[in-house]
Amino acid sequence: MPAPVRKILHADCDCFYAAVEMRDNPALRDIPLAVGGAREGRGVITTCNYPARKFGIHSAMPTARALRLCPELTLVPPDFDKYREVSRQIQAIFHELTPLVEPLSLDEAYLDVSDVEGFKGSATWMARWLKEECLARTGITVSVGAAPSKFLAKIASDWDKPDGLTVIPPDQVESFVLALPVRKLHGVGPATGARLDALGITTCEELRAQPIDKLLDEFGKFGRRLYELARGIDERPVKVERERKSISVESTYGRDLPDLAAAQEALVTLCEKLKARIDRNGRPPLAGVFVKVRFDDFTTTTLESKGLEPDLASYRQLLDQAWQRAHRPVRLLGVGVRLVPQEARQQLSLPF
Repeated sequence: MPAPVRKILHADCDCFYAAVEMRDNPALRDIPLAVGGAREGRGVITTCNYPARKFGIHSAMPTARALRLCPELTLVPPDFDKYREVSRQIQAIFHELTPLVEPLSLDEAYLDVSDVEGFKGSATWMARWLKEECLARTGITVSVGAAPSKFLAKIASDWDKPDGLTVIPPDQVESFVLALPVRKLHGVGPATGARLDALGITTCEELRAQPIDKLLDEFGKFGRRLYELARGIDERPVKVERERKSISVESTYGRDLPDLAAAQEALVTLCEKLKARIDRNGRPPLAGVFVKVRFDDFTTTTLESKGLEPDLASYRQLLDQAWQRAHRPVRLLGVGVRLVPQEARQQLSLPF
């Protein structure tokens, strides 16, 4: 007897922080708008609206560069208390539909609606209801993707942004995945995408033609993940109890960073991206910082500290110590923060 087909929604608020600001001040709606730190403080863009994106502005971009691209850009400092409250309202709507909700950040979540009996069991109708309710109650547009798996639902939610609704029914999964560009697959960043390009692999149909042994040789354990995704295989469940323990960003370089100086220079971009990701998650309490280094011989080392702030100086200090362990060219570099556990946060908030 075949296993029942899952129905997964991925809901993603469109340019969330900017959307909240435009809702509260309609005069901002049709002009280039970004939420982020000031240029004078080496700030970065947390998010921006679609008029600003036409100028090439995007999240994690330094504010100074964004203003060079669009001198008339309106910059608004983030108000995370306000964003968290709107997120709470939206998450409450998600839970009206199903208790199986896995938040990924303030503005997106997976929902397992496989067993929802309302809406005649139609994931399409549920997605439409979700969009209508979020807009009516909070004034925020949400793009929703519906599919039998998490990875396809996430791709679908981004397929027709903003205010999108894309459904991939079970009988269309095969044709959809075959034509899907490999760069759309979760985990395929610029470096992996470049390596796939070099192998002449641009679509999942071409990826399927590769033997599993070759993919394992080329990409290590991620080769198996590529093999599965190219076939539409993703059995990950929606996890209701999901406490995030860290926030990090990393980059695998097409050419190894030859020395410590090159690695230190690469830290600048990584730190900008990390700050934007921390902002995107509402600036949770931090317990420490860490760097991750993978050398050209594939040995990996991680160094962390509880006494440093998540700034460029701290990561440069940790990278210097980590690099001393091997003195080799660097293949992968990552920076991140450890989060204070939820239980500890609750204890800290208790009255005396």
